[in-house]
Amino acid sequence: MLYQRSSALFKDAQEYIPGGVNSPVRAFKSVGGTPIFIKKAEGAYIYDEDGRAYVDYINSWGPMIVGHTHPEVLSATVEQMKNGFSFGTPTELETEIAKLITSVVPNIDMVRMVNSGTEACMSAIRLARGYTNRDKIVKFEGCYHGHSDSFLIKAGSGAATFGNPNSPGVTQGTAKDTLLAEYNNLDEVKALFENNKDQIAAIIVEPIAGNMGCILPEKGFLEGLRQICDENGALLIFDEVMTGFRQAMGGSQERLNIKADIVTFGKVIGGGFPVGAFAARREIMNHLAPLGPVYQAGTLSGNPIAMRAGITTLNIINNDRELFTRIDKATETLDVEISKILAEKGIANKINRLGSMMSLFFTKQDEINNFTAVTKCNHDSFNKFFHHLLANGVYLAPSGYETWFISDAIKDTEINKTLDAVRSFEI
Repeated sequence: MLYQRSSALFKDAQEYIPGGVNSPVRAFKSVGGTPIFIKKAEGAYIYDEDGRAYVDYINSWGPMIVGHTHPEVLSATVEQMKNGFSFGTPTELETEIAKLITSVVPNIDMVRMVNSGTEACMSAIRLARGYTNRDKIVKFEGCYHGHSDSFLIKAGSGAATFGNPNSPGVTQGTAKDTLLAEYNNLDEVKALFENNKDQIAAIIVEPIAGNMGCILPEKGFLEGLRQICDENGALLIFDEVMTGFRQAMGGSQERLNIKADIVTFGKVIGGGFPVGAFAARREIMNHLAPLGPVYQAGTLSGNPIAMRAGITTLNIINNDRELFTRIDKATETLDVEISKILAEKGIANKINRLGSMMSLFFTKQDEINNFTAVTKCNHDSFNKFFHHLLANGVYLAPSGYETWFISDAIKDTEINKTLDAVRSFEI
């Protein structure tokens, strides 16, 4: 049995942890089978409890852009740990990373550190509401901004309507202030603003969606959102938890040349440790406590271990801008070659890619540009593909609704191993 120890560990975990996991996608419910328990990681590889190695295309869902246990990051983190694990007081490290972030990300002056992407997006929404003195927000179907109540909303009878909770525990009162539109559909956004004049505080969007697979903004979509916000006195929030410091040093704002009012970060800025942040212009951030009336706090925010790992990771990237060229090229190679191999087998597929993010969809559709299109793909074929690659030492996100994240540790050896696994795949 390939995953004997993982199977035993999962059985044990289910007795003490709901579903046996601490985040639902880890349970493999989407793809079926038993989740793999990981023991260690290094470079481009993760190693399971049964001793098997896998080329890793999750990379902890994005943060390991320089590869696992990068020597510089590891050394700096170990040295920092010798000084203490957590203080609950200000440290110079917090200012150091804030200076670095504001120096490279467009349109921001100040940063507030938090402990997760969920917390960053939740706080950004609160800040937007406090700044504009409005209650409602617009989000997009298929975009995930964490598990805060305001974001766990699905469409009602039509996409451009009031949201309804899609999780027990989220109240109708909360849901009524979240308006839902289809990604890449400006007409629906315009209709929401027309029907809710002077009530919408912000639009929050993944500028490159990563939680319904990798979905790219169509030409003019983000520009249109910017214009709608400007015309209606609303703020544009970019959720760059995935894309920040991955698409470019300045994130999607730099890569796509669109300026947001508030930006949320996570993943890369902690070098693999739990972290999040939100940032904006000074005039907006001055509304935060202790300067202003919008309250936000976190006992462990700015944890020194996470700050040191994040600073080191960001400096590696900042001092080696060719890194983006390398990982973009590796991702392009995977895109082109996988699509060609599958097409030669007569397997219909569509790959979306931008930078070092990509997704493979089994479909005959020419475009995959919103959540509805993703739902129409052949997810049974993806599930078979996932397990085939897993058995051949390649680890993908265990869902057809997720994104691959390529790291700088992925070289020709890992790409060739992946392509060999694809060549032996049959529907």
